[in-house]
Amino acid sequence: MAGSEQPPAAGGGPDGGAAPGAAEALGDRPLSQGLSVLVGLALCVTMLGLGCAVELGQLGRQLRRPVGVLLALLGQFVAMPLVAFLLALIFALDEVAAVAVLLCGCCPGGNLSNLMSVLVDGDMTLSIIMTASSTLLALLLMPLCLWLYSRPWIHTALVRLLPLGAVSLTLGSTLLPIGLGVLIRYRYPRAADFLVKVSLWSLLVTLVILFILTGTMLGPDLLAHIPASVYAIAVLMPLTGYALGYGLATLFRMPPHCRRTVSLETGCQNVQLCTAILKLTFPPQLVGGMYMFPLLYALFQAAEAGLFVLAYKVYGRDGPKQEMLGEEEDTDISYRKLKEEEVPDTSYGTVTTEELGAVPTEPAQTAL
Repeated sequence: MAGSEQPPAAGGGPDGGAAPGAAEALGDRPLSQGLSVLVGLALCVTMLGLGCAVELGQLGRQLRRPVGVLLALLGQFVAMPLVAFLLALIFALDEVAAVAVLLCGCCPGGNLSNLMSVLVDGDMTLSIIMTASSTLLALLLMPLCLWLYSRPWIHTALVRLLPLGAVSLTLGSTLLPIGLGVLIRYRYPRAADFLVKVSLWSLLVTLVILFILTGTMLGPDLLAHIPASVYAIAVLMPLTGYALGYGLATLFRMPPHCRRTVSLETGCQNVQLCTAILKLTFPPQLVGGMYMFPLLYALFQAAEAGLFVLAYKVYGRDGPKQEMLGEEEDTDISYRKLKEEEVPDTSYGTVTTEELGAVPTEPAQTAL
């Protein structure tokens, strides 16, 4: 390619999606450094909350029967990278937009899926295990998927400079807050519960702040300069992930509440990690306005998951809850019912409290 020897101007192409001057705005030192600090802190809080949600007993059970790990592997590192790759080819994205889409597709699952699983009466243990295991698997599989699916754009400057080592380093840095969270869960369960709630709320607040700050830095016309194809991918990608996740769980013959969980886990990506990698490892003059793609993905994945939750609340709540009741709490309910209807021991010589009150007592007579 004639122009592939020069770094692409940030957003100069029709599919680059950046407003003019986006690279200069992202390279502005005070704002850029402040945004980098915010992104790093948000990622640490998110990973700490993920670690606080993991219990060692759950990990032991999953290692003995690793269905959740297998589903995380297939959903996050087979289905979603392939979906991102195919959408980038179908919409003929340039290398800048394609790398942003691929990076988001190769990310592990995010904490949003844990919150949504609660709202649809899903399997919370399965959700947490899938999120945690996909985050650990990403240390090896995310750089591998990025390298594999970026081959069609290998002759471009951005892909030749793809910082796979920096991506791996960023992923490795998440292990410390995750490990700290697991330790807090083991030693201080109440504090861990509080930190999980803090991480979920910080996820929502941070995404709003990042969207506002990035829009301010890149200019009010930024959203208008992002091509329609990028918006279409941001809408279709999580929706396809939800559908593939539900189909994958159906293939494994899982019950409905687990299907809903796997569906949400597959479609919800760790956009904080994607944003951190784009901001901390890629040169701003190459990425340009495509820094906005994970934020757009977060917006649409949350909106579509919200519609999923709304549809479940309106149409499907009673049936699945009854099924979960029959599968998971049967033994417990039987035990409670047995306690309520417990038959008193009527063996020979036993006198109950009621009978004791009914039997007339006579003063004992002493034989003369």
